[in-house]
Amino acid sequence: MHAPLSPQAPAEALRATLAELVDGLPPRQAAQATARLIANYRGATPTDAPVLRDRSDVVAYAAYRMPATFEADRAALGALADAVPQWTPSGHTDIGGGTGAAVWAAADIWPDPADGAAPRPVTVLDWAEPALALGRELAARAPSAALRDARWRRARIDAALDVPPSDLVTVSYVLGELTPADRAAVVDAAAGAAEVVAVVEPGTPDGYRRIIEARDRLVAAGFHIAAPCPHSAACPIEEGTDWCHFAARVSRSSLHRQVKGASLAWEDEKFSYVAATRFRPGPATARVVRRPQTRKGQVLLDLCRDTEELSRETVTKRQGPLYRAARDTAWGDPWPPREDPAP
Repeated sequence: MHAPLSPQAPAEALRATLAELVDGLPPRQAAQATARLIANYRGATPTDAPVLRDRSDVVAYAAYRMPATFEADRAALGALADAVPQWTPSGHTDIGGGTGAAVWAAADIWPDPADGAAPRPVTVLDWAEPALALGRELAARAPSAALRDARWRRARIDAALDVPPSDLVTVSYVLGELTPADRAAVVDAAAGAAEVVAVVEPGTPDGYRRIIEARDRLVAAGFHIAAPCPHSAACPIEEGTDWCHFAARVSRSSLHRQVKGASLAWEDEKFSYVAATRFRPGPATARVVRRPQTRKGQVLLDLCRDTEELSRETVTKRQGPLYRAARDTAWGDPWPPREDPAP
């Protein structure tokens, strides 16, 4: 068994471990398995069986998709952490976690306690045993004790799912594989088991619709929206006209470049998400919902506000520190910055 990778943070450790995994893949087999998985994940028909069928599927998925899923999950959980800075999960359950991208992301956002206290218990539920096996193998090399000690449990992700009580429950990139009835039941099960629920989906119109469905169910269950929305009222985006999504920068592996015929060393993973809490969070006053536009002497910010509306704010050079903050503000960031510069 490999020794844990240390003293790297989970993000760097995961990249290093996946790079080794890619090096051991026959290129043709990896490309074929990846192409098949892409076709499955882009399909519109939910399935009652896991998409990841065997180790070749799982290794191809982990090498090709896990970095992007990790970065999207880390961005969503980072926004949650910003909204509830005094809160740290005492336990984490990941539904449909596959090879564990969400639990790696959580370990990056909330590291193991430095005082020698026991790490938080982590449980990953998935219906594909090959995915759980590889997730367990990857976690054995993690720098985080919470990851190394994680429980990897096989479970059908459907209406009969039993979710163990946990401070944090994540549902990441799995709702699209489920029927509408199972999606609703899984979100309800997560809400019934957790103090905080985070749901992440691809940043497509369909992924956004699934997020809105999950958001509505969480609010109906008594949760408050912590991120990305600055309020818990209805989404102000008119249905069918647009969709709320964000982007996370992902370093492309050699497999990414081979499969896509790409030369750039990076790509942007588009994702939609919602994070909700049973207690009252401190959500942003507004959030940047489009890539900021920088022009001569001004920055244009498209915002979703706590007044339950969408609007555009123009920040000009004459506003001094606020203008400099706007120039550094990225798509998905809160606005104004938590430490609001003096005008």
